Amino acid sequence: MDMNDVRDRGLVLLGCGKMGSAMLQGWLAGGLPAASVWVLDPYPSDWLRAQGVHLNVDLPESPAIVLIAVKPQMMAEALPTLAAMGNSNTLFLSVAAGTSIAYYEDVLGAKTPIIRAMPNTPAAISRGITAIIGNNNTTETQMELAEALLRAVGQVVRLENEGQIDAVTGVSGSGPAYVFHMIETMAAAGVAQGLPEALAMQLAKATVAGAGALAEASDEDPGTLRVNVTSPNGTTQAALEVLMDPENGFPALLNRAVKAAADRSRELGK
Repeated sequence: MDMNDVRDRGLVLLGCGKMGSAMLQGWLAGGLPAASVWVLDPYPSDWLRAQGVHLNVDLPESPAIVLIAVKPQMMAEALPTLAAMGNSNTLFLSVAAGTSIAYYEDVLGAKTPIIRAMPNTPAAISRGITAIIGNNNTTETQMELAEALLRAVGQVVRLENEGQIDAVTGVSGSGPAYVFHMIETMAAAGVAQGLPEALAMQLAKATVAGAGALAEASDEDPGTLRVNVTSPNGTTQAALEVLMDPENGFPALLNRAVKAAADRSRELGK
């Protein structure tokens, strides 16, 4: 099973909101023909309508892969319509938060190959990172196919067990929002120190984007990079004394934030 298989047998998207669209954009750009793609979505965007994919029409009988990208609350309605494809060699790849592999096995059949994935929104510019875990019915070839598809929108990592998905949700799944909020608050703090709003925002965005890129490109770990820019008794040290405070700084704050997201992910999965 490889990309030719997807081309020949077809790829079905159940739901095509922001995440589904980001992925589809990556695949079409990577050479997947629109004629090999079927999309079921009650509210298709203008962008989706313009792509030339099969939209809200009868599906192929045994597509190579079904990507489940509907909102969790729409799942109960949408998924049973695909039950006929279960227990076969159609791979189901889910990017829906909080829906367990066991749920899919219940609805689609116990022999269905299912891979659960947790992507994040930088996928829209092919800078995402997605964690995947397969059930016992998935073959190594199917895992590799899922990786190949997901690499179109960024990096891919494999998990050891499904329980790790909740922690991944807290770190990378929800994480982009933490960084966006950091940019907002950094800019606001710059304004409080006398900078014009637009300038403060430009400085904050470029700093966070640049530091992130440097952390990824560098052979040194972020701790070392931090030490490298901190002169004794200098300006950076003054700021880090506030941020690194074990009770009121980043250590405790991010620990609580990531735990809150992971806990909510566990609740949704019940």
